[in-house]
Parts: sequence; C-alpha cells; structure tokens
Amino acid sequence: MQLTINTTQNVTINFTAATVGDRLLAQILDILVKAAYIILVVFLFELTDFDRFFTGLDPWSIMAVISLIGLPVMFYSLVQESLWEGQTIGKKIAKIKVIKLDGYQAGFGDYLIRWLFRIVELTVGNGLFALIVMIINKRNQRLGDIAAGTAVISLKNKININHTILQEINDDYVPTYPLVIKLSDNDMRIIKENFEKAIAMRDFNTIIKLREKVIEVTGIKNQSGNDQDFIKTLLKDYNYYTQNM
Repeated sequence: MQLTINTTQNVTINFTAATVGDRLLAQILDILVKAAYIILVVFLFELTDFDRFFTGLDPWSIMAVISLIGLPVMFYSLVQESLWEGQTIGKKIAKIKVIKLDGYQAGFGDYLIRWLFRIVELTVGNGLFALIVMIINKRNQRLGDIAAGTAVISLKNKININHTILQEINDDYVPTYPLVIKLSDNDMRIIKENFEKAIAMRDFNTIIKLREKVIEVTGIKNQSGNDQDFIKTLLKDYNYYTQNM
C-alpha cells in the first residue's frame, strides 16, 4: 500500500505503508525480547538468592522494587523509538519504522502519544480493537498513530534515504556548520530536493526561505553570505558528519 505524504515544503514523498503482518511480526519480536528480559531477571534472582532481599520489606516496598525492575518492559517501545528514530528491536528486524505524516522524523511527544494509546489499546479487547482499527484504516494506522499524526512505513527493498542526499566531498574536506547534525535525513532530503528544483527554475525566493528555515531551526549563522553556497555547504557538511559519526 502506497503512502503519499505532502511535506510542509510542498514536496510529495511516496512511502510503502507497513502491512498489518509486518507490524504484528515486529510486535511479536518485541514481546519475545521483553520475555527474554523477564526470564533473565528471574534467572538472576534464583542464581543470587535475591528473594532474601524482600525479607522484612512491607508490601509497598516490594511493589516499588518490582516496578523498578519492570521499567525496561513498561517503557520498552517509548525509549527505543525515541532513541532509534521510530524503531524498536522488533521494528528493526521487520524493517519498518515510525514517521510523521508531514514527512519529518517523529519526536518524543509523538512517541509518547503512541505509547499512551498502546496502553489503552492493549486494555480494550486485549489488542483486538487496535488490530481491527489497523485493518480498516487505509494507512494501516492504529489509534495511537492517528492521535500522534504518525504512520509506520516499510523499509524493505527500498533505497536508503541516505542515498538521496549524498554529496561528493574530498578526504580533506573541512566542515563549516557543525550544528547541521540537528537536522535529520528527511530534513536534508527535503532541503536538497527543494534546492535543486529552485536552482533549475531560478526560484531564488525558495532558496531564501530554505536558508531562513534552516537558520531558524538549527541556529546556524550563514558564513558564506551567498544563499546558494550556504545550502551547498550545508549538504556537504551533513554528509561529512553523518559519514564520520
């Protein structure tokens, strides 16, 4: 299923929406990872005779310790999606990821909304309701996606987004704008596509707007003075830093 996204820069990007099967596979894999963690914890408890630690503790203290140990399971998807740009271990293996419907990388607030709705979805009908919503939704979104304005896309058999933003840089290249790493791959692809289109059409107003938006978002100060040189340098700097990270 094709997922067409119109960005705020009026650039149309086509993605393949992750199938319900892919999303279920990722969910099952994540459950297995959580189960492995729980088994490991239980094994360590038995190995170290940790049960003696609970001796003499009141029920509330025992509950607090158990809750602390369970935090990695409870916040599993929220933490991993936030750190891995929309992916968990299961999503990485299934080759799917979460993105915003405006084409940008989702942020912590978006992942938080998805996580909160997941609690509700798993509570109502043990996840069956969430599955039904995904099946009938044309973008295969669950309620959390709809609320957060996100979708899950497939990365299978696709050219990596990095391939669309590569710039030729020499081995002795010296970058100018280190703050460019505040931008994501999607940001740079949108910038490059709009920049190349503006150059071809001699649309200098768009180039000015690109420069102003980049400065607003990153805090970078234009040291070249020329807007075209600024964007070209920006693209090269991004490639320099991401290739050397």
